[in-house]
Amino acid sequence: MEEEVIVNRVSKSGLVSLDLEDFYHPGDRVVYDLKDNLYMGLILREKDFREFLKTHDWSYYTNKNVAITCTEDAIIPTWAYMLLAVHLEPYAHLIVFGTLTDLENKLYDEAISKIDFSQYEGAKVVVKGCSKVSVPTTAYVEITRRLKPVAQSIMFGEPCSTVPLYKKPRV
Repeated sequence: MEEEVIVNRVSKSGLVSLDLEDFYHPGDRVVYDLKDNLYMGLILREKDFREFLKTHDWSYYTNKNVAITCTEDAIIPTWAYMLLAVHLEPYAHLIVFGTLTDLENKLYDEAISKIDFSQYEGAKVVVKGCSKVSVPTTAYVEITRRLKPVAQSIMFGEPCSTVPLYKKPRV
């Protein structure tokens, strides 16, 4: 009986796999909520806030990714967020105004902006769809936008089962 040879057609297909999970920033994600600095939960008093900023131990935020927000229905002057950024900047890896979702989107935007897309010139790229970490949809949209000018084709999923997204037209 002749032994059947198994051929790995995926490895011979020339597909290049791009896994957005590889660009996940491992640092902690935290929210700084200005509601804790409000007087009677209503207003931000500049003198008290500046004193807090001087005496607070900012080292807690070392290498953390910080989303600045205020969850109370209060009018917070723009300079308050700016002052927070001034104090967080020497410690935090990344600071954004908004939610943890906004923070995650920004982390991926930064990571994607550092990719040398020339390595995908003329490639058949499969953007992996399954990951152990939650990859925001914005990252998938951005990677597609950045790949389209250089890649021969873009697919989504796994090399053995892809959804075709784009194929460069023949000229």
